[in-house]
Amino acid sequence: MPGLIGKKLGMSNIFTADGKMLPVTIVEAGPCTVLNIRTKEKDGYEAVQLGFGGKKEKNVNKPAMGYYTKNNLTPAAVVKEFRNFTVGEYKIGDSLNVSMFAEGEKVKVTGKSKGKGFQGVMKRHGFSGVGGTTHGQSDRLRAPGSIGSSSYPSRVFKGMRMAGRTGFDQVTVSNLKIVKIVPEKNIVMVEGALPGSINSIVEIKK
Repeated sequence: MPGLIGKKLGMSNIFTADGKMLPVTIVEAGPCTVLNIRTKEKDGYEAVQLGFGGKKEKNVNKPAMGYYTKNNLTPAAVVKEFRNFTVGEYKIGDSLNVSMFAEGEKVKVTGKSKGKGFQGVMKRHGFSGVGGTTHGQSDRLRAPGSIGSSSYPSRVFKGMRMAGRTGFDQVTVSNLKIVKIVPEKNIVMVEGALPGSINSIVEIKK
């Protein structure tokens, strides 16, 4: 299995045997339940569908609840698919946990970055602002400046850096090292920072 679904619990630091302090992100990874197996014959591709966390039955629609009941499964709060590996060794109902990882192993983590709402060009793109406060420019400090000429092409080009919604994008960070695993609590400590806020959902992949 290439990975697990987890929940980012926050950051801390631990000390190595030689006395170095390492910043780590603590992730509650799994246990994840195999909800479905995608096959080339039936679906056109191979994948394993994993579920993480629990959900009240009243919050699940009838078709999904029918599937869970038919396969003796508990409704999952988060459902994601993992591809690009052999799926033959898994079956519906299997439970996967942190035992698939090893300390010192390199992983990549995908998550949603922190959302910052609608922001101006200085915060969104790092603009320096337009000039100083002299010559009556009392309200132009954080303005974007010119966004195009008037005669040609008489429009604003696509991709122009302007104010807009910032953050909450899918971000993947690669080559992160697993520093410590606490199997009885389903905890994985990954060196460095991970995308997302506390309690956000992340995918840890080998």
